[in-house]
Amino acid sequence: MGRKRPEKDKWIPSKVYRGKSAFEFRPVKGVCIRLCSLDSPKHVVIRRHADEYERFNTNKGTIKELSTLYFESPQFIKLSVQTRKDYEKYWKALDKVFGKMDARKLKPEHVRKYMDIKGKSSEVTANRHLSLLSKLFSWGFERGHVKEHPCKGVSRFTEKARTRYIEDDEYLAVYNVASVAVKVAMEISYLCAARQGDVLKLQKHQILKEGIRIKQGKTGKEQIKSWSPRLKAAIKLAESIETKNGSLYVLPTQSGTAYTSDGFRTMWSKARAKAREETGLKLDFTFHDIKAKAISDFEGNKQKFSGHKTASQVAVYDRKTEVVETLNVPIISEAKKGK
Repeated sequence: MGRKRPEKDKWIPSKVYRGKSAFEFRPVKGVCIRLCSLDSPKHVVIRRHADEYERFNTNKGTIKELSTLYFESPQFIKLSVQTRKDYEKYWKALDKVFGKMDARKLKPEHVRKYMDIKGKSSEVTANRHLSLLSKLFSWGFERGHVKEHPCKGVSRFTEKARTRYIEDDEYLAVYNVASVAVKVAMEISYLCAARQGDVLKLQKHQILKEGIRIKQGKTGKEQIKSWSPRLKAAIKLAESIETKNGSLYVLPTQSGTAYTSDGFRTMWSKARAKAREETGLKLDFTFHDIKAKAISDFEGNKQKFSGHKTASQVAVYDRKTEVVETLNVPIISEAKKGK
């Protein structure tokens, strides 16, 4: 039996508690839904609780409820910002098909049918949706929210590893027509083998005497990328970006905030399209391919440079065609003369 509430808190709705900075609704074990700040009026707390209570119970037993529980869980909150955004995007598509379905009634054949239909337009997207659906049921199964895991045994589509290597002239074609922000982002990504997300969130306090401190959002690996004349030139170019009120970011928007992934992708796409028009080159590479170019071009310990944990991970990004020696034997005609 839980402890009795103090007299001053007896007005607080059931399963609502005072957290460190907010009132929290905890409908089931492991789920914490923030309602409002601790200084909110009583009527606000009660109304927010009513809204969340109705939202939570309307979807009782459905896959949507399972998703709600997962998205409110500490395990989800600990994921990187980009991963959370990706999962929420994938769920929007899954919700339309599976949201109202009783979680107990989902079977492997239902998941397979969804994969086959989605795979007709994009096998990669189908795989991502399966990964999220599987994660929801794994999380729910371990916590007793569901009794079966309908995604187990459902095979993914085979994905071909990207092999696209950006040639120097292709890189320069885009760089020459890009905005200052895109130019700087390209250079930091290339010179430091950094992902787009890590470049966009780079802050000025990470610019050190020894180099640039970069913590990979995906792996958590932290490195200081030492200075080179070209890297210093890129940071100097970044200093020319003007903002209204200053900014903490190396690559700020006009308002001083960090670029969103979608916002930057739009600028990148415009630069690439303009370069295509001016040069006639195909330029069918992504911004993420710049990291692969960096690892491919680096001469030395590629694993240490990239920050990857295993050699197999490095191999995915090492795309430059290797030049190897051929067998050195006498020419046939010369060999005959020797006889």
